[in-house]
Amino acid sequence: MATTLKEQITAEMKDAMRAKEKERLGTIRLILAAIKQREVDERIELDDTQVLVVLDKMVKQRRDSIKQYRDAGREELAAVEENEIAVIQHYLPTALSEEEINQLIDEAVAASGAAGMQDMGKVMGQLKPKLQGRADMGQVSGKIKARLGV
Repeated sequence: MATTLKEQITAEMKDAMRAKEKERLGTIRLILAAIKQREVDERIELDDTQVLVVLDKMVKQRRDSIKQYRDAGREELAAVEENEIAVIQHYLPTALSEEEINQLIDEAVAASGAAGMQDMGKVMGQLKPKLQGRADMGQVSGKIKARLGV
């Protein structure tokens, strides 16, 4: 049986403990805490897709923090956040290229028959499962808006 993403993260936490990789261990613990928090809040067991949503959110939060730290001239704090992003991204699927994203947007627009901004939700609904963890949804949203002529 294939291991779940959560099981893989837990196993790598143990490896990081044994190897005394303090920074990596700290980030992995943050990931597991975020997963556990969502499981407790919603009283469910997260599957791989839901774990990817949690990881995606963590990366987005860190990108926002990096921008704020850099604006405040706190480069050392931005570096910590970048290191955390690197660990989190290890568990995310490979990012898609611009061409792949554009192709998926074109396919979703054609499949949904989107004609304008009112159809934005239909297009995002089709794309989100395909792009989760593989693309910045904020940038994708901007591309869709441009494509739909808004």
